[in-house]
Amino acid sequence: MKLKKIALGTLAVLAIAGTAGWFSLDKETRGLIATVPTNKDLLFWSQPQRDAAFRALDRISLLAKWHDIPAGNAPSALPPGPPLKLPLDVDAYLAGQRSAALIVLHDGKLRLERYGLDFDSKGRWTSFSVAKSITSTLVGAALRDGSIRSMDDKVSDYIPEMKGSAYDDVSIRQLLTMTSGVKWNEDYADPKSDVAQFNNHKPEEGVDALVSYMRKLPREVPAGTRWLYSTGETNLVGILVNRATKKPLATYLSEKIWVPAGMEQKATWILSKTGQEISGCCIQAAPRDFARFGQFILNGATVGGKPIVPEGWLEQATTSRTPIGQSGRGYGYQWWTYDTGAFTARGIFGQGIFIDPKRKLVIASNGDWGGGARDPSASAAREAFYLAVQKAVDEEAAATPAR
Repeated sequence: MKLKKIALGTLAVLAIAGTAGWFSLDKETRGLIATVPTNKDLLFWSQPQRDAAFRALDRISLLAKWHDIPAGNAPSALPPGPPLKLPLDVDAYLAGQRSAALIVLHDGKLRLERYGLDFDSKGRWTSFSVAKSITSTLVGAALRDGSIRSMDDKVSDYIPEMKGSAYDDVSIRQLLTMTSGVKWNEDYADPKSDVAQFNNHKPEEGVDALVSYMRKLPREVPAGTRWLYSTGETNLVGILVNRATKKPLATYLSEKIWVPAGMEQKATWILSKTGQEISGCCIQAAPRDFARFGQFILNGATVGGKPIVPEGWLEQATTSRTPIGQSGRGYGYQWWTYDTGAFTARGIFGQGIFIDPKRKLVIASNGDWGGGARDPSASAAREAFYLAVQKAVDEEAAATPAR
């Protein structure tokens, strides 16, 4: 979760602003400059710093570098539907979530769209681990394209530098389900955890920074015997897709999804210190385009009736492949699953894309939770909101006369 080392200082940033012309900068860049973080690890930024940075990580290249994800010229329509009647105070919910954006699509129609934190539909907000589910979908695309031969291929077949490491015998399927059995610490509150340290690792010369870090990790249990959430493993998935397709992830995402699925605005993907997209994190996109991605998945990952993933693969990806120790929940291929058939992409600080195929629902959320990365009360409130939307849709259906 570390970005490029920040050695700017206030004077240096103001110099940048002066050179560019303060008033020629957009409001997101001005907000970032006004609160520029001096701690290089965003997990430990203050709330005002996060509020400013989450909408502007791709505005100043001295803070981070990125690749653009171009959109096409034909955005898919989001036709308005009737306002969704919910049995709750939406304003209070938005305030409790410290929500930047909340969008509800039902049957492809826009039923609710709200913004907060002085954010709007024209801006880009960072995804955090919502990117994991997007990266997973690129694995499916690479399988259909033939760039990846099989889900049971070994990681080291595509990343030879992992030979001799704990990942040598780990399959792509086990990597996607986070059942590698390799030791990892994802504690966001611990500055010495793996998730706080890996992107600051000094790699051997000529070796990708993430590969250099991950190949030193020890095995804890046999592969396939335990689920353990690991952002590092999704980053390894991204490197694997890059090696298999021989394309930057941002380019492949644009070609396979962003352009054909009709995203309205370009997105960006933050890079590691060795120039690889951080695939477990950090896609900056417009809220409506996060919702469009959810609709694309709801529609079977198809464009014009043609799937971009192999037949049956998406069903496997979005249903439980491994238990996670929570009743009624599981984990698929980088998707969090519910026994009800719904599934969701989740990112820290309140990012999410919830998809309910049964009800044809997509709920996209961006925010900056006041309680931190894994705010338990905000997380519970979001789950309650999902249930309230599902109930409202069911009540609508029950009240509609059959044709």
